[in-house]
Parts: sequence; structure tokens; C-alpha cells
Amino acid sequence: MKILGIDTTTRFLCLGLYDGGKFYEYRLETGRKLSSLLVPAIQRVLSASGLEASDMDYFACGLGPGSFTGMRIGLAAIKGLSVGLGRPVAGVSTLDILAEGAPEEYSRIVPAVDAKRGLVYCASYVRRRGVLKRLGRYSLLSIGEFARNFSGSAVLGDALESYRQELSLRMKGVTFLDKDYWFPSTSGLMKLALAKIRRGETEKPEKIKPIYLYPKECQIKRTL
Repeated sequence: MKILGIDTTTRFLCLGLYDGGKFYEYRLETGRKLSSLLVPAIQRVLSASGLEASDMDYFACGLGPGSFTGMRIGLAAIKGLSVGLGRPVAGVSTLDILAEGAPEEYSRIVPAVDAKRGLVYCASYVRRRGVLKRLGRYSLLSIGEFARNFSGSAVLGDALESYRQELSLRMKGVTFLDKDYWFPSTSGLMKLALAKIRRGETEKPEKIKPIYLYPKECQIKRTL
């Protein structure tokens, strides 16, 4: 089995290949240059591995929540490949990928992605016997709501760049993980995508959609 996966929902491009039990990882900080760097990066990784896009059995993509522009660019690229080659897609939430990257010593994990305007994309996870399980929905919360809901957790994600000090004053028993855990990992993306594929949880490219939590009215909270 061969899988090509990408996550473009943050300022880092995560690009991974799975080939018969072997994982290949590539990570690049793209900033605002994602649209010009994505396709060359895919071509470079495929060439270095001696594979072509047509060799892939599946494609995988991070679905967000995260950067609106990044989500659209990444999903458009994966849809183009999967439609052209007739391959199914495994979509993975960026919050799931972040939670997967947390150290195993933490049993309650909350990824927090900066949604701007004082809001945070988040979800709560519990680790039991080495397996992560999401509790509840993916949410868009204010900083105050986040602080009230997730005391006693290990928090990770780029929202800590902007809100760590405020959250430390509002939350009790919380652990803020360091910057190494603030962004999705390629290994997390590929591990979760592989698990979904093995469970038969893939979709046709025309059916897969990004996870948008932001409403048109920026002040309204919405959950999915």
C-alpha cells in the first residue's frame, strides 16, 4: 500500500509518504508561499523516493480547522490528484493530528489552534491504554470559554503564542506543552490516515470537505 498525505492548515507544510510499512516525512515552513511551494515539494518528495503520483493507492489530507487559505490550497491539490488518478482520500482533522503528537505521559490533551480575534479552535481528548479518544465536538471558543472548560489538561498548539499568559492566569492545573508540539506532525498525519484507510473510512474526492468552524458573523460561536 502506498499513501501520499499533506497537511497545509498551519504555516508548516507537512508532507508524508507511506510505502509498504515505511514512512517518509517532509516538513517545511512555507508562510505565505504555500501556493508556490506545494506542488514542487510534492514532486521533489516523490522523485526522491523513486515513486510517482500514479503509484499511490490513497491520498490523505489534513482538513483543519486552521488557515482558510491553507485548507483550500491543500485540499484542492489532493482533490486534483485523487480525481485525476481515481484514488480515494482519507481526511484527518488537524486537531486530531495535534493531539496524536502529544507525549504519552499526558492522559488529558487539548489542542488549541489560534483562530484569531480572541478565538480558539479546540477539542478535548483522553488517552486510555495508549489510545486517544476525542470527547465531544470540534469547537470554536473564546479565550474565556476555553479557560473555563479545560483546566487540568495538557494544552498544545499555536494559540499559546498569543494567549499563553492570559490562559495561565485563568486556568488551574494546566500544563502548557512547549513549541515542539504546537504544530501538526507529518508522522501524526500519516499514522491517523493509515488507520482510517485500514478501517475503510475513505471518501471520494468530490465528497470530502474541510472542517470550517468560523461562521460568517465572527462573533458567533459554532461547533461541529
